[in-house]
Amino acid sequence: MKREQHDRESTYEGRPLARPDEEVVDQGLGFDVGTLMNRRRLLRALGLGAVTAGLAACGANAGGATPSSATASTGSASGEIPDETAGPYPGDGSNGPDVLSQSGIVRSDIRSSFGEASGTADGVPMTLELVVTDLANGGVPFAGVAVYVWHCDRDGGYSMYSQGVEDQNYLRGVQIADADGRVRFTSVFPACYPGRWPHVHFEVYPDQAGITEASNAIATSQVALAADACAQVYAQEGYEASVGNLAEVSLRDDNVFGDDGGASQLATVTGDVIRGYTVGLVAAVDTTTTPSAGQRPGRP
Repeated sequence: MKREQHDRESTYEGRPLARPDEEVVDQGLGFDVGTLMNRRRLLRALGLGAVTAGLAACGANAGGATPSSATASTGSASGEIPDETAGPYPGDGSNGPDVLSQSGIVRSDIRSSFGEASGTADGVPMTLELVVTDLANGGVPFAGVAVYVWHCDRDGGYSMYSQGVEDQNYLRGVQIADADGRVRFTSVFPACYPGRWPHVHFEVYPDQAGITEASNAIATSQVALAADACAQVYAQEGYEASVGNLAEVSLRDDNVFGDDGGASQLATVTGDVIRGYTVGLVAAVDTTTTPSAGQRPGRP
């Protein structure tokens, strides 16, 4: 009887409490996101919820090898993913450098540079999974779209632009969405640099042929990374500068995510610093609306 009572007290909605001696509201961001996703699934069953999706995730181990298979729920918005600036470092030809015109840009592992460049970005392994849905057709998976992602490295620098890595093109790549609208990239966890919440940029193009011209993008947005994961990663060697930078920013005050505190772009994150993290987000795209973002220069 005591064993059964202890088990009940150590779980909530069938899930183990991360901090069994504390209140449910004090279990941490990761636990809160899980609770939110459970409630969204219930609302969806009643016809009231936002679009969410389960992703078969591949994490990465500490050595960068392909991790064991896992399942990660994605964060999602109830409507179209917000348009956001591509910032000053898109590398899509809109403000100078154009990585999208280079052979080899369509790839899943973006940790290393390609072509004439040969550098590799170091850091805690991260698998980024995006599921793109087509709101103009009832929210079905947007199969066949090309998704270009880019983000800063462990030091906060952007390849092709930042001092010391102008000759590199790592942490940039394109994937074509599969029948489920899913793309997956193997990368490293980005830094937190001054003035911005940790994030990943992405653009969605109608198809692979469309990536040759930046104006063809049908959506430009950003993924916000979860606070708990950021704190854990930034405690690791090589991320020292990110600790102080993260302490000085918040989702509420961020000049990109601040309008809703990142609610519509906050990714679900699973994993740890040893095996790596899987970052997932559902991005709903509406081709009947006119894209309003992507202007350069702008907020990073």
